[in-house]
Amino acid sequence: MQYYSLHKKAPKVSFSEAVVRGLAPDKGLYFPETITPLPDSFFENIENSDKVEIGYQTIKQFVGNEIPEADLKEILKDVLSFDFPVVDITENIGTLELFHGPTMAFKDVGARFMARCLGYFNRNNENKVTVLVATSGDTGGAVAQGFLGVKGVDVVILYPSGKVSDIQERQLTTLGQNITALEVDGVFDDCQDMVKKAFLDHSITDHMQLTSANSINIARWLPQLFYFVFAYKQLKTKGKEIVFSVPSGNFGNICAGIVANKLGLPVKHFVASTNVNDTVVRFMETEKYEPKASKATISNAMDVGNPSNFIRIQQLFDNNFTSLKDQFSAFSFDDDSTKEAMKEIYEKSNYIADPHGAVGYLGLKNYDLKNDEYGVFLETAHPVKFLDIVEDTLDLSVEIPPQIQKVMGKEKVSIKTNDYSKLKEFLLS
Repeated sequence: MQYYSLHKKAPKVSFSEAVVRGLAPDKGLYFPETITPLPDSFFENIENSDKVEIGYQTIKQFVGNEIPEADLKEILKDVLSFDFPVVDITENIGTLELFHGPTMAFKDVGARFMARCLGYFNRNNENKVTVLVATSGDTGGAVAQGFLGVKGVDVVILYPSGKVSDIQERQLTTLGQNITALEVDGVFDDCQDMVKKAFLDHSITDHMQLTSANSINIARWLPQLFYFVFAYKQLKTKGKEIVFSVPSGNFGNICAGIVANKLGLPVKHFVASTNVNDTVVRFMETEKYEPKASKATISNAMDVGNPSNFIRIQQLFDNNFTSLKDQFSAFSFDDDSTKEAMKEIYEKSNYIADPHGAVGYLGLKNYDLKNDEYGVFLETAHPVKFLDIVEDTLDLSVEIPPQIQKVMGKEKVSIKTNDYSKLKEFLLS
């Protein structure tokens, strides 16, 4: 498998090169040269396959022969060591829980897969790789936990000060070892811009190997397709067409779902559900892509004004707006609507949804499901990650799971910065 830059001004590279580079030299995102559909028999007989086999069959063409089958399956066995259940909310709506991993967020799978791949590629290499990543919430903790103690890898995480939840902040600032957190005076887009600038700064890259663990990195992005296939396996017996509603910030998760669809996964429609950061929603209305500064919301992991992965989604539909609109919709919801949705979900089913899941639920309601359709909204993080909002909105107490308890008493350690020069100084030191 070869990967090319979507800017088409850089040489094609292998999977390992794309993982290590993160971003192409021409600033473009890497994209697989081909996506070959799996045989129909794979989906027809999917109930006979376990998580590791499903993961292997769906990801192997993207990895190619760079990781042998036995090693790749061992990586997947480690990465997929927890469950991804679909829980019924109403007769025709369910939620796919993606928070049963070590940091209780959907990004655990991508972060762990990338960490294991990078560790495999770096196993005989004495040169260090620095993973540089921006986070709007859960990415930081998942990357920190996924890469903790990985040989030959240092991790530098940029996060916007005061704009991630207390638990999210603890998960990325309390681990130590090879993990460093930089607290940025700004919003997520400022963090992401600083990361992109560092990748293009030869005075840095000539002296050290940088890679990204944001969803711009193919090893972080592509494994997210597993979720959608796992959901299909559980829902196949319902005999209904599936509509996925994905809470979307940087649009990596829903983009991976569309890749699963290109592999042959039967999906009727994809709904991108966003908060007030509505760049893609406006694009779907006007066909004009006009990013704007992000706004802070209670669903902070989606506070992204210029989502990196939307260009990949457009490429998956051959940049054909009509084809895109046929299978993809986008809706935007404010904080008040999100809180009302959290209350509605709880009143209907006694289910506690976090703000991001609630936005996904609203997306399904806006889509207006038909009788022969079953809607799945992705619950991307455990409600405890947004403890104050959930407890205040629903007037209840949320039990603290063991994964979260272990970081609650630890001391936060971060380096405060407010501009790119401070980041550069830190990296070069």
